[in-house]
Amino acid sequence: MTVGRPVPDFAAMVAALPPRISHAALAWAERTPDAPALFDGTQEWSYRRLSQAVGSAAAHLRRLGVIGGDRVMIVCENGLAAVTLILAASECDAWPVIVNARLSDREIDTIRDHCRPRRIFYTDTVSSDAAAHAARHGAEPLGDPDLPPMAVGPLLAAEPEPVHAGNQRQVGALIYTSGTTGKPKGVMLSHRGLLFVASVSGWMRGLGPGDRTYGVLPVSHVFGLASTCLGTLYAGGCLHTVPRFAPAAVWQALEQDGVTVFQGVPAMYAKLVEHATVTGRTPNAPALRYLSSGGSVLDLDLKLAVERVFGLPLHNGYGLTECSPTVTQTRLDAPRTDTSIGPALPLVEMRFVDHVTGRDVADGEPGELWVRAPNVMLGYYREPALTAQVITDDGWLKTGDVARLEPDGCVAVVGRIREIVIRSGFNVYPEEVEGVLTSHPAVTLAAVVGHAVAGNEEVVAFVQFVPGRSATEEELKAWAAERLAPYKRPSRIVAMDALPASPTGKLLKSGLRALAAEVMAA
Repeated sequence: MTVGRPVPDFAAMVAALPPRISHAALAWAERTPDAPALFDGTQEWSYRRLSQAVGSAAAHLRRLGVIGGDRVMIVCENGLAAVTLILAASECDAWPVIVNARLSDREIDTIRDHCRPRRIFYTDTVSSDAAAHAARHGAEPLGDPDLPPMAVGPLLAAEPEPVHAGNQRQVGALIYTSGTTGKPKGVMLSHRGLLFVASVSGWMRGLGPGDRTYGVLPVSHVFGLASTCLGTLYAGGCLHTVPRFAPAAVWQALEQDGVTVFQGVPAMYAKLVEHATVTGRTPNAPALRYLSSGGSVLDLDLKLAVERVFGLPLHNGYGLTECSPTVTQTRLDAPRTDTSIGPALPLVEMRFVDHVTGRDVADGEPGELWVRAPNVMLGYYREPALTAQVITDDGWLKTGDVARLEPDGCVAVVGRIREIVIRSGFNVYPEEVEGVLTSHPAVTLAAVVGHAVAGNEEVVAFVQFVPGRSATEEELKAWAAERLAPYKRPSRIVAMDALPASPTGKLLKSGLRALAAEVMAA
């Protein structure tokens, strides 16, 4: 696992996890009260200061009518206020419903109407979007000088959910999926599941009290919440809370703030490589020791470019919101030269299943990845039928992703079941076609979707160029023809100034499908 340290008994580690996510972070206020816990670019909080703020915020929640089992909606971008509120809700046995403030009015209101929170909080001073939502909802400043500025909405009608003493049944966070393919779903993640990822994946990254993690992944996304935020605080490190990604700001933090760990999505790394190219310099980052990617498919050319810029391996992993999120992760002492997502985390069981027959496929063959582990979600909130569709009676989560197990025990993701394009009877996995297109020197991002035609499907690709570079559709088609079987080649390749993406950098394909229909009809 990690060089120089004995491998722990992971089952015993999980059994000893504290009851609540807040307990894990606040324990450091007793062990190392003066150690840095949070840094927002202006002020640094010790663990003692964090503990005081969480206690004060929890008292406010109770005064404002929040009880155990209530939902507390937090409309936020990363900052001291967001972390404080998440941990304070945990202290009250309430469910933090963490929502990215950059969502539209409609999206925010849809989530509010579904989760029915007792109160809504807004981190209005670090996010103009949160401030706009606060004004629209009639929120008022909390007005406590001992807490980061925040606004709170009026008391709402809500019915509390049951409270469970154990960490395996009590909801630690309610995270709504991005809804890239339809209606957002509220994913109920247990305290145990979140702490499992924070502890086990954090140990595998070698996180400890000396680390300073650049926390630009939104805490409203489970990657930013469990792996980056809670992982750092569980280990006693310092989390740099960063509301929005900007390459120049990353450079400055790496050079001046002693950042040791950076986690990002591929789109962020593409912009960092672009920044290095445009400025003609690599960062002087003597403290940086660990880079990892997740959230979407990592292209090999991008991985190699990142490693040239930073002089470190770019680790990779796989997860999904329903698994809190981490399922696999490359090992610290075994960096990869390919884009493997690594082996499963300890205690994570996997199956590879033919989604038509329901039987396990032969070793090495692609099948739907099923997962059973301590970090699997409790279910979709208020959606028992939908939950039953994806979690079997014996606890297996059907991920919807097609993957295969390699001979070395690592996993390769082939594609998503619902995104597979069936062309002339053959399965076309968008990730493969996207990888070929992004290997072209002029292409930085690609997204492939299917378009239904009479008795068949066409492959339609959208690309975003490297700044200052371009290529014609004919040139890109010729590039693909040299590298793909005929049935995999795109019928159309459309250039866009910027591919649509969520605030976390995840490509949004739902709109592209409609655009593909227009392109093919033209």
